[in-house]
Amino acid sequence: MDETDVTVRAVDTVGPDTIALELETPDGFEAEPGQFVLVRATVDGEELSRYYTLSSPDVEDTFEITVGVDPDGDLSPWLANRQVGDEITIEGPFGEVYYEGEESVVVFAGGPGVGPAVGLGEAAASAGGDVSIVYRDDEPAHEERLSTLSNGGAHVAIVGDGALDDAVAEVADDGQVYVFGFQAFVEDVRDAIEAAGGDFEAAKVESFG
Repeated sequence: MDETDVTVRAVDTVGPDTIALELETPDGFEAEPGQFVLVRATVDGEELSRYYTLSSPDVEDTFEITVGVDPDGDLSPWLANRQVGDEITIEGPFGEVYYEGEESVVVFAGGPGVGPAVGLGEAAASAGGDVSIVYRDDEPAHEERLSTLSNGGAHVAIVGDGALDDAVAEVADDGQVYVFGFQAFVEDVRDAIEAAGGDFEAAKVESFG
C-alpha cells in the first residue's frame, strides 16, 4: 500500500520505554504477523521514516506496532506523544518473513523482536498451533501478553544473556523457527541452534540491522 494516513486508536505503555500504538486499519490493507510497515512523519521540520514490525496477530479493524522509545531519539518520542484520534502516515506492509499457518512455531526474540513474537505467537495459538517463545531482554516488554500465552499452553521463556543457549536448545526442534532481533542476537541464536545440532538454514530470520 502506498502512503496512507491512519488514525491512532490507542497508545499503551507495554514495558520500560516501550509503547504499543493501535492503529485503524485502512481499506485494502492486508498483512501477516511478522511483516512490517514504514512510518513517516515530519518532526521539527525534518522528514523522518522508520520501520516497525506488526505486533498484533491480525489486522482486522485495527493493527498494532510496538515502539521502543529513545528519549534522545527523533521519531520514537514523537510517536510516544501521539493521542487517540491523531493520524500518522504509513506505507506497506513489507517483509518476506511472516506466519504461514505452521502447526508448530518457535520464535526467538531479542529486544524489539518481542513485538512480532507476541503477534505471531497469538496468531498461531488462535489457529490451534503449538507455540514456543524465547525472549532475551533485561527489561522485558509485553509481559502481560506473554503471560497470557503461557497460561494458554505456550512455552514462554524470558532469559538473560547467560541463559540463551540452554533455552534455544530446549525448543529449537519443536517447529518452524522464526528469529526477530538485531544482528548480534541473530548470530547468538544461530550459534546456539548449531551447537544443539539444529538446522539454522531452515529458520525464517528478520534482522533489524
